[in-house]
Amino acid sequence: MTPRHEPSPPADVGLLLEGTYPYVLGGVSSWVHDLIRSHPELRFHIVALVPEPGERPRRYEVPANVVTIQDVPLQAPPQGLARVPRAAWQPALAALPRLMQGTLGPDDLAAFANAGAAGAGRHQLLDSEQGFAAACAAYEALAPGTSFLDFFWSWRSLLNGALSVLLSTIPPARCWHAVSTGFAGLLGARLAIATGRPLILSEHGIYTNERRIEVAMADWLHRDPELSFAPDKLVRDLRDLWVGAFEGFARLTYAAADPIITLYRGNQAMQLRDGAASERLRVVPNGIAADAYAAIPRVPGPHEGGARPPTIGLIGRVVPIKDIKTFIRAAAILRRDMPAVQVEILGPEEEDPAYAAECHALLRDMGLEGCVHLRGRVQVKEWLGRLDVHVLTSISEAQPLTILEAGAAGVPCVATDVGSCREMIMGDPAGPDAQLGPGGMVVPVADPAAVAAACLRLLTDGTVHAAAAAAMRERIRMRYLKQDCDAAYAAIYRDAIALADAPAAPRKAA
Repeated sequence: MTPRHEPSPPADVGLLLEGTYPYVLGGVSSWVHDLIRSHPELRFHIVALVPEPGERPRRYEVPANVVTIQDVPLQAPPQGLARVPRAAWQPALAALPRLMQGTLGPDDLAAFANAGAAGAGRHQLLDSEQGFAAACAAYEALAPGTSFLDFFWSWRSLLNGALSVLLSTIPPARCWHAVSTGFAGLLGARLAIATGRPLILSEHGIYTNERRIEVAMADWLHRDPELSFAPDKLVRDLRDLWVGAFEGFARLTYAAADPIITLYRGNQAMQLRDGAASERLRVVPNGIAADAYAAIPRVPGPHEGGARPPTIGLIGRVVPIKDIKTFIRAAAILRRDMPAVQVEILGPEEEDPAYAAECHALLRDMGLEGCVHLRGRVQVKEWLGRLDVHVLTSISEAQPLTILEAGAAGVPCVATDVGSCREMIMGDPAGPDAQLGPGGMVVPVADPAAVAAACLRLLTDGTVHAAAAAAMRERIRMRYLKQDCDAAYAAIYRDAIALADAPAAPRKAA
């Protein structure tokens, strides 16, 4: 299929979002909301990939420069017309095993685009006699040692999502911006190849790696232990097929996207491993309005000669991924060496009530009711002036803004060695900010003793505390200012739109 330029579209940027804005609260959704508000001169079209059809409440007040919002249900691909010439959809049918294997190419994307334009859909590719025959042939080729029933429903589930994005009609935009690989990236690759308009990719976490973890832990996918652990395994189990499909989606996305953006340098190793071209990689970290946090007045504590007791705080949702229990156990250890310490947990509890109840029970069992306080949802700025150390015990993160917000307010951080936490606290080893020194301490995951020891050092050594606070403030000024992040994306959009509007032949995917 020859790439073409569409007529001048109503949107400057088509945002391709999976499972986030505007229906789900969270870090990525908040980032998208702020991105749109920060560029009022641009018109955005949102394509929201959602699980099922139906009305759902918006969790954000969508800015006026969003011209349209289109939901694409991942488990409800276009049904298709009753009668479509077989020649129009046969190439797409033949590509289904390659989709499952993760070996789709640009020509396959064109085949799906042609099938969709002709009116083909699930009726032809999944529900027809030919569709069932394709599933049977794929089973024999890809997973003959597994349960056919397990394979068949995995086939249906994965292909429902893929066909939803490969066959849906999407309004045009001058450029596309996918905020992950996965199904959103697959849609971006399809649109970039079909229309010749540029694709921008931003990755907060690495979607493919997250799916590897999720699929490895899934109890709904059959695994034959003998087949799975045989060194000369010839039969791939269903987990391998799911992971392979998402790896293929990532390769297609990386081939079509330029630039490929992530929040911190550590993510780039995974992007390169999954096929991204090094010359297209860019780091654009999230930023904060540092002056607003620097202006927060301090309530004098031990280091300022005040009467306030030494206080540490965790800012985050009370959910397992934040590992609140490790923080509570660290507080118990810290309290033995510093009986006067106060410990604040500042974040909502309603997302996982059962886990929150377990945390309350743990602090009661450890006799910490007078020391550890779960405050629920709070205005963070009202608390930062009362903290001496900010603690993050998460088992997974991308680039947590709470480290920057606390740091700008003069509060050093103790954080687990996940995501960009080390780079934020210690500096980019390849950048000048590493010379500033540590802005706190980095500790292993799920190690209460290490968390407690790091907090004790910062609470009892005023020189170390002051140096860490100063280093964080300066590092934020050098690398993490919101205006710099906004300017970077303004330039990226400006370049993409200029390329889209240029009369020269459009760039094809690599």
